[in-house]
Amino acid sequence: MKLSVRIFLGFFLIVALAAYFVLTIFMQEVKPGVRQGMEVTLVDTAHLLAEVVAPELEAGNLEEGALGAAIQRYQARHPGARIWGLPKTGTDFRVYVTDAQGRLLFDSRGGKPGADYSRWNDVLLTLRGQYGVRSTRQDPQDPSSSVMYVAAPIWVQGRLAGVLSVGTATSSVVPFAKRSERKVYHAGLVLMGAALLIGIGMTLWLTRSLRKLQTYARQVSEGEKAAPPALGGELAELGRALEAMREKLEGRHYVERYVQALTHEMKSPLAAIHGAAELLEEELPEADRQRFLTNIREQDERLQRLVERMLHLAALEKRQSLEHPQRLSLPELVQGVCRSREAVMAQRGLRLRLELPPEAWTTGEPFLLDLAISSLLDNALDFSPDGAEVCLKLECLGDGHLLTVKDQGPGIPDFAVERVFEPFYSLPRPATGKKSTGLGLRLVREVAQLHGGGADLRNAAPGGAEARLWLHTRFT
Repeated sequence: MKLSVRIFLGFFLIVALAAYFVLTIFMQEVKPGVRQGMEVTLVDTAHLLAEVVAPELEAGNLEEGALGAAIQRYQARHPGARIWGLPKTGTDFRVYVTDAQGRLLFDSRGGKPGADYSRWNDVLLTLRGQYGVRSTRQDPQDPSSSVMYVAAPIWVQGRLAGVLSVGTATSSVVPFAKRSERKVYHAGLVLMGAALLIGIGMTLWLTRSLRKLQTYARQVSEGEKAAPPALGGELAELGRALEAMREKLEGRHYVERYVQALTHEMKSPLAAIHGAAELLEEELPEADRQRFLTNIREQDERLQRLVERMLHLAALEKRQSLEHPQRLSLPELVQGVCRSREAVMAQRGLRLRLELPPEAWTTGEPFLLDLAISSLLDNALDFSPDGAEVCLKLECLGDGHLLTVKDQGPGIPDFAVERVFEPFYSLPRPATGKKSTGLGLRLVREVAQLHGGGADLRNAAPGGAEARLWLHTRFT
């Protein structure tokens, strides 16, 4: 299972469980809460009516007194009220009064006077001096027919003279409870939907950041140029830690690899210089002395070129992005490199053919691009026979530019095609039989990658070699 799916499921499961328990508890409390509110009202009503009834009970005229008349008028009323959007069109209270023995004296619903109510909890508990309340079903098979009664003692001259009970059907408040349940249920659905959207958003944000780190790690492992992604919080710390780890590992590997290679490459010129120096200590003809001095100078220049190229390459391979990019004209840059080689080409009778567009702008570092183009042109000149032609062609692509440098030399041997970009790998020049530092093409590829492109070298038809350098117009 993908990490993004795990994160989303984990987040949504936590929110869903929390919402389930909260909603379950709330829903379980809706109906009891409504019943509790109804009971509070019944308590106040019962005690109020008990005070009203006390004088009439003492006078013995409950039926003809003010209570009976008031209840008859009350039952005839039609409130026509809308309570929080729900209509109330009738009256629901039932009132009955018993004496101190629990016998019925008055019932608003027409109960038979003298009936024994002493075993009903509301009457029984009140006569015992306790809080009297009961709930009973009018239809034993119908839970919605439940009626709640609350009783209050009737005191006459300090003695318990009777009990007044007030009751109402719980069905009168059921619509309010159901409406509250619906609202809670809808709110729960909204909560779950919001949690779903938030979970998707958080998952996408987190996995996107992790995917950036994954891409960065893969690019580094493949040796590509990559800068650590811009992240925030702990992920930014993780990115910096990965970058620090990469730098340390690359630094270690780089030193080991290049110290060995540089040592190996320096052995030959140093041995040549050492041998020539020993011979110069002896008496030699002037021609031999000049030959050995020339050899020393050539090997010294070779060492200098090797060290300079190594320094350039080391700096490039440690960089993950351009430091000072600027907008520049590629045709002008190519022409500048070609002008600097005019003297060399004139000595050997080489011709240069340029195929450049009028305008071709890119973003990059002029020094690095000059270094790469110079390396490609120098290679073409070194492998071209005297009097041959070298062609430089610049093309504008959809997302960048392609520079092609083609010579008329012997081409690349099959065994060397896959190795020409390796550091210190070089082929002997046809004219002299000497090798270069073997770092030029490696530098070209590093420069190209820093500019968001690449480089390759291949044999061209009908002969010669063709080097290609492509660059992206814009990159990050």
